Amino acid sequence: MPPIIPSPDRTVSLSALRSLLQERSVLAALQVFHDQLGSIFQIDLPGFKPVMLSGPEAARFVLVSSREDFRWRSEGDPVTALLRHSVLVEDGDTHDWLRRSMNPALHKSMMMRYTETMSRCADEVICTWADGSTRDMLVEMRRIALLILMETLFKVDLTPDMQRLWQPILKSIQYISPGLWVIWPGTPRPGYAAALRRLDDYLFQIIRARRATPGTADDLLGMLITIPDMTDDLIRDQLLTMLIAGHDTSTALLSWTLYLLGKHPDAMRQVQAEVLSTLGQEVPTLEMTAKLAYLDQVLHEALRLYPPIHLGQRRAAVDLEFQGYTIPAGARVMYSIYLTHRMGAYWDDPHQFRPERFNPENRPQPYTYLPFGGGPRNCIGALFGQVEAKIVLARILQQTTLTLAQDNVHAHMGATLEPRPGVMMRIQRQIQRSAATYP
Repeated sequence: MPPIIPSPDRTVSLSALRSLLQERSVLAALQVFHDQLGSIFQIDLPGFKPVMLSGPEAARFVLVSSREDFRWRSEGDPVTALLRHSVLVEDGDTHDWLRRSMNPALHKSMMMRYTETMSRCADEVICTWADGSTRDMLVEMRRIALLILMETLFKVDLTPDMQRLWQPILKSIQYISPGLWVIWPGTPRPGYAAALRRLDDYLFQIIRARRATPGTADDLLGMLITIPDMTDDLIRDQLLTMLIAGHDTSTALLSWTLYLLGKHPDAMRQVQAEVLSTLGQEVPTLEMTAKLAYLDQVLHEALRLYPPIHLGQRRAAVDLEFQGYTIPAGARVMYSIYLTHRMGAYWDDPHQFRPERFNPENRPQPYTYLPFGGGPRNCIGALFGQVEAKIVLARILQQTTLTLAQDNVHAHMGATLEPRPGVMMRIQRQIQRSAATYP
């Protein structure tokens, strides 16, 4: 008879509760469970008994070796209800077709044409920051990420509609964030219908407008409307996925990076010196950002400490075996990227900010570093997000010096892992307006 997957007893549970209350994060409780129970354990709550996995062996198991035996789609989840038939929640041939349809818009060959737009959208927000003011970088990075995503992938300027769509976008993120629905599927979700309908109306409006005047198919929306079997409903599902998941992950990465730089002024000075010596006040190009080696290390370390998608979730399609334990068909299986990124067996001083661990001579062991997932279903927008982060941070550091205004930040498990209550930073302008000119 196979051994029973370990579950936390009363002593371990109390220790986890103390950590949760002290650090104000469920991740602290998961860290206790991992430290006490190992790389496989099972949460045991009424109606909620997921199998939790972590570590490189688990990542390889879920993402590669047994990936065909897991399902992404879960009909009881709000993620599926919101995204419907998105590439993110489809399996098998449907997923593969959707991904092939979207890949060209996110290919490396497209990044060069996106970089100028990324800089311009960043400048549009940065120029509103008054010298000596204090801004919440969680909010500011969301503004930038939304402008960039909409203009590069949909060819839509969100500026006139940003204010009226701000709350619907935040409500959609809240709708798919962890909550009681995870434990008890079918939990009533009042207060969302009107906001989600407003977002849907907007997306269908831009789809209809683009069909009426197609223009050049050199962006995601333009490419999707050329595909014969791609209905407006299916296009809506892909656009909403990119709008929500795409901008929210970038928001998290940018705001966490600024927080970590604010916490470590020496690193802030070093990365700013690199940006200014490499770029001056020139608009960053793809070629020039490749020379920002220390900024690249900082971004990798931010992704290690605070991966925006910190947890992967699947359903076991068949009975599975992992490390001698049986995972029954139908079980909810979660693998923790956050815990894997902080395992002392693979990372020295795992909880410390050390960008130098990503020097070119240091290569993480396979499946120990997974900020964009892994295997055939790794994040479709991984390259886009990394290029965007470098461009945006470069423009910020070219024009401002930022200092952390308050340090009461904790990791919040929303749709992504985000800094709460925000990242308040004081702004000192280096130049009053960007020297850049755009066509």
